[in-house]
Amino acid sequence: ERASEAELLVAAFRTETPVSNKPAQPSRRTSASKPLSSMATGMGMVDVMHEMREMEQRVHGRNRDSASSDEAFFGPYRRMLQAAMKQPRAGAQWTGITTSLAQSLLEQGHVDAVLTVAPDAQDRWKPRAVMVTRAQELAACRGMRMGYAPLLSLVEPALAQGLKRLAVIALPCQVYPLRALEASWRKDYGLESLFVIGTPCSDNTTTENFHQFLSLLSQRPQDIHYLEFRADYKVELREASGVTRTIPFLNLPLSRLPADFFPLTCRTCVDYTNRLADITVGYMGGCGDQWLIVRNARGQQMLDLLKGRIELKAPTQAGRRAGPVRGFLANTLRAAGGLPLRRTPSW
Repeated sequence: ERASEAELLVAAFRTETPVSNKPAQPSRRTSASKPLSSMATGMGMVDVMHEMREMEQRVHGRNRDSASSDEAFFGPYRRMLQAAMKQPRAGAQWTGITTSLAQSLLEQGHVDAVLTVAPDAQDRWKPRAVMVTRAQELAACRGMRMGYAPLLSLVEPALAQGLKRLAVIALPCQVYPLRALEASWRKDYGLESLFVIGTPCSDNTTTENFHQFLSLLSQRPQDIHYLEFRADYKVELREASGVTRTIPFLNLPLSRLPADFFPLTCRTCVDYTNRLADITVGYMGGCGDQWLIVRNARGQQMLDLLKGRIELKAPTQAGRRAGPVRGFLANTLRAAGGLPLRRTPSW
């Protein structure tokens, strides 16, 4: 079935075995000794990069401009902006831009459903793939999750229910197979329109591994309800008692994490900025606000829905990153390898 095909594509991206309750279908699988062509190692590297260039052309109408240093890093775009909701949404990781975009699509009748993740009922950090058809239900989807959820397995059930206009909030390694299957969903299942709200991703791990990470940061990890890797190279923790703490990146206990904490493919990510999304909502490397990459007309259409409710500014830049990044990388490698490291001051 095509749902298992979507899960297989995502799994190949992360070199994982997809979880399925259905009998194996040998015709859809390669032998154990032979990796999936073009996707099994490091996001497929050369082959996948070629496939993504083809999909850039199909999704955005053009490829990135190789003469533009910004597009070389960020992918094709129409506009790049700093942004924040004028009235931050309660429970949001930042100010609630991502869920506000999706909510507006539902409220104004542009889509029939939004596919995204919500917290598991027993574990606030564990993602659970959900199909949202009522705008007010998106409030429960705000915030960060850490782990894996079969988001794309919801596409065909949604289409089977007659929900032909969809929005999807997804990470880069979910958007790639989404775009790879989009044409067949339109042809075989009647998909009429698709809005893709992308968020960046620099790494991921299992929910169980993430709980182990939290236990290294606090004697009461169960009290932590918010964690964010901030643009000033510090991790912010918020606890149920109201206490907020910050930890410099270089003081994180990286050497105490298991060797498989991060999937191998996450260590060689080639699409942090989610360049096949219609709009990317990010924060890393920003100046306090989030940033938006509006990539095509659908992305601009979504941003227009927030007119009057979102503050937009031209992006700013300053300094020279090459030297500090080299030093940060060297120290991170030492810390990850368990070597002695002179810790950074707690400014």
